[in-house]
Amino acid sequence: MKQFYTLLFLLITSGLLAQDIAFKKSNFKDDKSGFEKAKANMVSGDKWLDKGKAKVLNMEHAANDYLKALELYLPAYDFNPNNSDLNRKIGHSYLYTNTPYKAMPFLKKSLELAGDNSEPFIYFLLGKAFQLEQDFEKAEKSFLRFGTLASDKELEPYKKLNRKHIKESKSGAEIFNKKTRVWVDNVRELNSFYDDIAPSISADGLEIIFNTNKSGDFDIYSAERKKRKWQSLKSLNSLNSNGDDVSSSLAYDGQRMLLFKYNDDQSDIYESKLNGTEWSEPKLKMSKVVNTDANETFASYDPQDIKVYFITDGGYGGDKNISFSGKKDMQEKFWGKAQSAGQEVNSGFHEGSVYMAPDGKTMYFCSQGHTSIGGYDVFVSHRNELGLWDEPINMGYPINTPYDELYFSISANGKKAYFSSNRDSGKGGMDIYCATFWGEPKIPSVVTEDNLIASIASPVEETYIPESVEVTVANSLTVFKGRILDGLLQEPIEAEIKIFDNTTGDVYSVMRSNSATGKFLLSLPSGLNYGISVEAEGYLFHSENFNLPEGSAYNMVNKDVELKNINIGSKIALRNVFFDTGKSEVKIDSYSELDRLIQLMTDIPSLKIELSGHTDNVGDDAYNERLSQRRAEAVRAYLVSRSVDGNRITAIGYGASRPVDSNDTKVGRANNRRTEFEITDN
Repeated sequence: MKQFYTLLFLLITSGLLAQDIAFKKSNFKDDKSGFEKAKANMVSGDKWLDKGKAKVLNMEHAANDYLKALELYLPAYDFNPNNSDLNRKIGHSYLYTNTPYKAMPFLKKSLELAGDNSEPFIYFLLGKAFQLEQDFEKAEKSFLRFGTLASDKELEPYKKLNRKHIKESKSGAEIFNKKTRVWVDNVRELNSFYDDIAPSISADGLEIIFNTNKSGDFDIYSAERKKRKWQSLKSLNSLNSNGDDVSSSLAYDGQRMLLFKYNDDQSDIYESKLNGTEWSEPKLKMSKVVNTDANETFASYDPQDIKVYFITDGGYGGDKNISFSGKKDMQEKFWGKAQSAGQEVNSGFHEGSVYMAPDGKTMYFCSQGHTSIGGYDVFVSHRNELGLWDEPINMGYPINTPYDELYFSISANGKKAYFSSNRDSGKGGMDIYCATFWGEPKIPSVVTEDNLIASIASPVEETYIPESVEVTVANSLTVFKGRILDGLLQEPIEAEIKIFDNTTGDVYSVMRSNSATGKFLLSLPSGLNYGISVEAEGYLFHSENFNLPEGSAYNMVNKDVELKNINIGSKIALRNVFFDTGKSEVKIDSYSELDRLIQLMTDIPSLKIELSGHTDNVGDDAYNERLSQRRAEAVRAYLVSRSVDGNRITAIGYGASRPVDSNDTKVGRANNRRTEFEITDN
């Protein structure tokens, strides 16, 4: 150990002829006014440095205080660059700003100038600087050196931090030796020379919301991905005020946004909705039961839109922790009191941001604790069968470095993630980075069904080769996107989209298409049989079925939905009416779909319909016609049993006589096997 410190000292003190010049009048007889000004700057800078130190020890954000100190120290440095004390203070200040990589030259020079007279605290600071250079062995030895040389009084306030940094150095050495198939790039088209933070992407990865403080306060910006580049950058002026406005989460449908704003130095969570092409004025997302006198900041939607996860002050250990609240009514007037997400994810240090993946089972968050390798690191935790969060896993290098990595969000397919970091490869301050997850091809092991078919259709198998990635990412999803259009005029329609769990009939989630474009975007985690109903006033409802067994691979379905007017002759296929093969009994998971038809007939008492059953051309024509007739009659019987007047319903089986697709393919035959209704009178 002694040999290491001798070598360390020789390496750093390569310029032994340098002399430590104290701030004394006698050393600056020829420039008394310059000396007085520099000395005054030193005194004022020390006050800001002390404020910063107090905040660091209290685990608070201190960058602004250290920047104030640097504004005063640097002019003094221009006057006298060869003072060990001033060099140490400048290096100290840089370590806690968004340009910490600037600290090392000043710390080395301080040790060079002071030599054996250096204060023990210089080794604590050097340890942090060595961490940033990824020299974890020297970092650990420097922290140990500080612990050995410092007096009990000097060591006591830094004991917790010193232990933390030693642990980080050990974690860093281990994590940096692990190879991950991840590539990280600076997203230069989004970044500026200021702080660019909190990127949040839509489920299809084509829109990004982020924040920049180029105007002095944080403002919210958006961009669109075209030709593999982010383009059309614009400030979202309807969201930006004279103070800090920070977006934290774009909803999975791209139509809503969570953000936080400061009022009287206290932050609360707000929500804005996309009305056509403009974002609405932000309104408090949750009641004062959740938005308390404490600071509530970075928030994330839960896929079912029942809960909101967010960062709040005063959590476990008195630090910024992850909490959540659930709504008690669909109108979101009442919310449950905030609850901790648990000690599995909340450490004894600050958690900086949280992002719930669209699968509903994966949480990405940023923390100074756990197995951090320095600053904030990105972690992932998975919800287990008991509903609790498993032990967090460090996402590893190159996503994590000894710098700060914050505000992580990931695309629905799990191939790209975006986050912010103040690492030394950026344009300035915090920059936005993109992580691309690479994986080795493996034998196809997942089969998904063609989720757009109805009734007894034989599933069309789609083989998808997933990528094996060393870092676990959430990609067991189906993304359903497109537009809702008037079937005749082809104009966009604002429609309500309800997602049901067909097994239970319960509503899984509700959202709306965009009023100006008709666009919609749904993220459907695997593990459920989903029924999707699209409803708009004056139109027949439209339905889709997505049966996604547990473990189904990622899939993207892009389809425009054309709604039909409630006119005589309009037809609609009931995509969520199911029968067993060769049977005519209506299966229980058809009830939600048929109940929507019942509601339509209840709402329009004059409506009369023809229920029709259809098959493909496989098998005997007479058998197919009889089977389709029995099925149509079974659906009619269900409607009548639910108080619909039987005189309003006729049931006819057409067998294979009215195909809507080719019978030469599996997909075509599947589309031909269907149950429909046609409006015969209104």
